[in-house]
Amino acid sequence: MTKPLKIVIPTAGFGSRLRPLTWSRPKPLISLAGGTVLDILLNSFRSIPNFDEVEFVIILGSWMGEQIPPYITEHYPDWHVDFAVQPEMKGQSDALWCAREFLHGPMMMSFSDTLLDHDFSFLGEEKAEAVALVKPVPDPRRFGVAEVDAAGRVTHLVEKPQSIENNLAVVGCYYFQEAEDLVGAIETQIERNVSLKNEYYLADAINIMLERGLKMRTEKVDAWLDAGTAEALLETNAYFLEHGRDNSITAQVEESVIIPPVHIHPGARVSASVIGPHVSVGEGASIKGSTVKNSIIGPGTHVTHCMLENSLIGHSVTITGQTGKFNLGDNSWAVQ
Repeated sequence: MTKPLKIVIPTAGFGSRLRPLTWSRPKPLISLAGGTVLDILLNSFRSIPNFDEVEFVIILGSWMGEQIPPYITEHYPDWHVDFAVQPEMKGQSDALWCAREFLHGPMMMSFSDTLLDHDFSFLGEEKAEAVALVKPVPDPRRFGVAEVDAAGRVTHLVEKPQSIENNLAVVGCYYFQEAEDLVGAIETQIERNVSLKNEYYLADAINIMLERGLKMRTEKVDAWLDAGTAEALLETNAYFLEHGRDNSITAQVEESVIIPPVHIHPGARVSASVIGPHVSVGEGASIKGSTVKNSIIGPGTHVTHCMLENSLIGHSVTITGQTGKFNLGDNSWAVQ
């Protein structure tokens, strides 16, 4: 019997570049394009053949990781999701080591703030032992890159290369035919203490596998998006609103102008306002007498008589009589 594909998602990061939003919730549960970062990530894999048989493994951290399991239970009650815990922040390989009891057979690994818009149906006929998803970039020096030989086979992963000749940036998503081989390489990595600043990086474990003869190819992704900073989150929000998350046609508003694309939750209330483009409005939010552009308005937030642009507004915020760009964490207020 063929083992089900495991999709492994480490989520233990602090998300410090998204504060104040991440003071009260983990980065995967930040609002994005009518859902959360985690929703976008989970649903990006739906093109995998036999997706209903896929099993997810989510690796939780000690920083508010306990919020994720109840979210999964509420929103994905029929999905098979296992949870592992990474007690200390000791790197990507360590996260996978903490989940090793679930890692058997074919697996994919994807970082929680790396969002891809890609067709994964290639996995149905995949013959390679491993696949590194890559994206050509103009300047790869701030990324990790995959070095390939003349046949297109990966020979080595290099973190932050000095030259720009090889521009195949690895996007943080990998497929392995046998998860056990990766676990074995991580065990060797830990035994050798191949680490940087007390963190074990996945690229080093993969390089051990390549040294052992792993046959890995690259797969160029269609779109690689980031959710790690405020600016990147807004750009990613705009992208997904333009690529399938827009509900402007069915949005229920009162005496308002909608400039697509937007996503307005059916449980939100919008009146006497101009919304869009590139705006997400969460469940239970209310916007009255305001103009909102290129912004994310979290669930339960109240916006009254404001002109907001390029703003990230968390959950249950009250903002009244304000103009400009704001980044407000959950349960805060800005009242004139």
